[in-house]
Amino acid sequence: MSAESDDGFNATIHAPQRLRICAMLDAADRVEFATVQARLEVSASVLSKHVSVLTDKGYLDQSRATRDRRQRVWLSLTKEGRSAYRTHVAALRAITGA
Repeated sequence: MSAESDDGFNATIHAPQRLRICAMLDAADRVEFATVQARLEVSASVLSKHVSVLTDKGYLDQSRATRDRRQRVWLSLTKEGRSAYRTHVAALRAITGA
């Protein structure tokens, strides 16, 4: 079974935490891992698992940068990820009639 159906519904993105991650990243160019973790109120390991799923699908990029002498991880949607997220949201709106 494909993650995306003909109507745009995307099972990979639809999982609640992954949907929230994509929504945050769609609203911003990039967001620091720690910020996403705090907003979702999940452990780093739980967030890492969701990030891995999205990265493996090609929906998410991770970049590293040093800030305050500490290595930080920044997350951003790829072009494909942004498109898949927006298509999924449109499919949800079609389902709900919104």
